[in-house]
Amino acid sequence: MRALQEQTVLITGATDGLGRGLASVLAAEGATLLLHGRDEARGRQTLAQIEAATGNRRLRWLRADFACLGEVRGLAGSVAGSCDRLDVLVNNAGIGTTLPGDGSRMESRDGYELRFAVNYLAGYLLTRSLSTLLERSAPARVVNVSSAGQAPIDFADVMLERRYSGVQAYCQSKLAQIMFTFDLAEELDGRIVSATCLHPATYMPTKMVRAAGVEPISTLEQGIEATLRLAADPRLEGVTGAYFNGQPRAEPHPQASDPAARRELRELSDRLCGLAA
Repeated sequence: MRALQEQTVLITGATDGLGRGLASVLAAEGATLLLHGRDEARGRQTLAQIEAATGNRRLRWLRADFACLGEVRGLAGSVAGSCDRLDVLVNNAGIGTTLPGDGSRMESRDGYELRFAVNYLAGYLLTRSLSTLLERSAPARVVNVSSAGQAPIDFADVMLERRYSGVQAYCQSKLAQIMFTFDLAEELDGRIVSATCLHPATYMPTKMVRAAGVEPISTLEQGIEATLRLAADPRLEGVTGAYFNGQPRAEPHPQASDPAARRELRELSDRLCGLAA
C-alpha cells in the first residue's frame, strides 16, 4: 500500500458531516483529494477552508448532482480523464429519511425514487465507471458508507410507488450498498481492488440526523475514525467483502448474502444506469 502522501482519494459528499471530516483528516496527512458535492459555492468554500487549515494544496473540487445519473457519468468521465490514478473511492454522499422532502416521496431527475437513486444508484454507476482506473491503481480500495439501518428490498416495488416510507427508502438503499459491496468483492481480486462497507457510527451530529429530529449518540470523530480505517489502514490491505459496524466486523441483513437477490439487484441496477448489455 502506498503512503497517503502518494495516494489520490475521491470522497463523495465531502462538503458536510462525515465526508468533510474525513477529507480534513486525509488532507492533513498529505493525500491528493478529489472532493465532490452538488453545491458549487459550498464546495469552493469547503476546499478553501480545508486548504487553509491543512496547508494541502493538492485538493480539487468536483460538482455533480447525484439525483441525475447524467451528472454522475460526467463526474466519472472528469476523474478518469484527468487522473493517472485513483487509490481510494469513498462513496459517502447520501440523503436521510426526511431531508429533502420532509417524509414525502420524491423522484430523481431520471424518475427513480430519490433515496434509492442518490444513496445507491449514483455510487453504483460511479464505481462501475471508475473500475478500470481503480484496477490500474492497484492496490486500490472502494469504501461504501452504509448504515446499520437496513431493510430488505421488495423487488416488486423497489421504487416504493405502492406504499412509501422515508425510513424504508433510506434503509433499503443502505442494504443495496452492502449488496453491491459483496458483489464487487466477488468480482474483483481483493489484492487489486478491495471493497468494504460500514456503519460508521450511530446518529452522529450531522445534518441528516438533526433533520430527522434524532438525538445524537456517537461523535462525528468516531465515524471519521472508522471510515478512515477502511480507507487507509495498511493492516486492512486485501480485506474485502466485509461489513463493519464502526470498527468491528459485523453481519448485515441476511438479504445481503442471498445470491439470487444480489443478482436481481445487479441486473436492475445495470438497466437503470444504462449499463446493461
